[in-house]
Amino acid sequence: MLKALVIDDEQPTLFMFNLFLNAYGYEVITAENAATGIELFKKERPSIVFTDIKMPGMDGLDVLKILKSIDPAVHVIVMTGHGDQDLMKQAMELNATAFINKPIGREILEQVLKKVGDNPFQKK
Repeated sequence: MLKALVIDDEQPTLFMFNLFLNAYGYEVITAENAATGIELFKKERPSIVFTDIKMPGMDGLDVLKILKSIDPAVHVIVMTGHGDQDLMKQAMELNATAFINKPIGREILEQVLKKVGDNPFQKK
């Protein structure tokens, strides 16, 4: 089963991702902060990680750097509710797979899943 990790300090976002990603066949792991998310990543080794950019303590760019240093092939999707173009540029320079704005709808999520190749839409 495909694994996805979602790191966000907002419970509604974690809940929404859990529902959507479960429907697409993912085992979903959630973390309410960056430190917990990094530890779960080391333990569970999901192929895709969604991380909020603005969180108390460590931010999503730091999470991206650390995860890529552990596994350069991991797909990290950076999310923001702020639509900041400078942050998007920084995330993409750090090899984020995608940078998406919250709230995230089903269509955007499907586009990201197709992009990463963990593509539940092409399974037979």
